[in-house]
Amino acid sequence: MTRAFHRGYCGGPYGQLHYRAGGEGGRQLILLHQSPLSGLMFEAAIPELIANGFHVVAPDTPGYGLSDPPENPIDIAGYAACLPFVLDHFGFETTCLLGHHTGAVIAGAFAATQPECIEHLILNGVALLSPEERAFFSTMTFSPMDIQADGSHHLAAWNQRLKASPGWTKLDVMHRYTTEMLALPDRYFWAFDAVFAHDLEKDLAAIDVPTTILTNTGEDLYEASKRAHALRPDFGFESLEGGTHDIVDEQPREWAARVTSIMSTP
Repeated sequence: MTRAFHRGYCGGPYGQLHYRAGGEGGRQLILLHQSPLSGLMFEAAIPELIANGFHVVAPDTPGYGLSDPPENPIDIAGYAACLPFVLDHFGFETTCLLGHHTGAVIAGAFAATQPECIEHLILNGVALLSPEERAFFSTMTFSPMDIQADGSHHLAAWNQRLKASPGWTKLDVMHRYTTEMLALPDRYFWAFDAVFAHDLEKDLAAIDVPTTILTNTGEDLYEASKRAHALRPDFGFESLEGGTHDIVDEQPREWAARVTSIMSTP
């Protein structure tokens, strides 16, 4: 089967950045993934977005997917520093920008500091965490994997993914996402640490571009996303029904249609 998109590399501040892209000639849209995943999480939706008239680019952030890692952990500003390289590579002067979970934090930081590059911003699942939510996430292990000869670290990674994905519905997605984490035993958690250390509220207050918060009622950041909208009621707010934080794989057509509708709003 012929794919609707192609894959390639561009330069970046820490080495090569891998991307998926397609729909040349359409309206520019960059997609930033959640952690510890890659642009692979958007593969089911990219053909839908291309069919809806977008030129889609989904890069793997540094150290994830097939992008080169930095030598040491970086902060959210470091991840955001990759976006100008993507814009330059594709000749985009401006772009629509969508970030999912970790990607939303990166997208928010970029929009807060370089608004001239953004036509419309979508924050898909906003990690504006309450103390209780921070306490929950602190119960998870975000540290290098202790690789065991009996392979038990594979089950530990699976169980962590189960804990982070309440209500999961697609076994193949759970498997794929866990194996992406297992492929990065020494650094899968770097972006999580960057998110927890970042002042997201400061960025939300500073954003001055057309912005929509997108969420779904079954995801683990649904309440946090509503909290972010309460902080910025001037932002648009859209919610899909059901799903989990794997909504892009669970409802790719519905998700892409909602993104298209948001981007069609002045």
